[in-house]
Amino acid sequence: MELNTIFLIGPQGSGKGTQAKLLADNLGFYHWDMGRILRETSQQSSDIGRTVKDLIDKGILLNDDLLLSVAKAKLLTITPETGVVFDGIPRRLGQAEFLTSFLKAQGREKFFTIFLNLPRALSLQRLLLRSQQQKRADDTREAIELRLRQYENDTLPVLDFLKTQGVFYEVDGSPSVADVTQKINSLLKVQ
Repeated sequence: MELNTIFLIGPQGSGKGTQAKLLADNLGFYHWDMGRILRETSQQSSDIGRTVKDLIDKGILLNDDLLLSVAKAKLLTITPETGVVFDGIPRRLGQAEFLTSFLKAQGREKFFTIFLNLPRALSLQRLLLRSQQQKRADDTREAIELRLRQYENDTLPVLDFLKTQGVFYEVDGSPSVADVTQKINSLLKVQ
């Protein structure tokens, strides 16, 4: 099994960021943290930076044009030979279509998707706890509820598309970090 492009998808609070980082570190891949990339962009004193900051602070997902302009610029800095674990993208069908098309044009042919499934109530509970611990401006209860609704409406349909693009695994995101990591490594046949 030739791994070099992995999508980690799941609702907020599913642990996808943690699992993506652990997997990328384990494989020596680039960890594509869309949230981090957007937060870095939001610190720029440019029109795009201010727009991104305003949307992040309100807990609103960026429209595809804006997000993909940020993503494309970053993608162009990563060589096709570099393994990547994508975290936080794609979140909408248009993003998935753009991303897979762009990556195929770079010569990446096999995609692996890991879907971390998590019940909505547990996702909300984890996000509220994170909000208390990290004091994140984008983790108010209202913003969390909005993001979960956006995830359900926009991101769940992406899963059907990704199933047609390569290998697809569904993993229960509710156990401990170590248990989820072990399950992912077992599915991907990595140590």
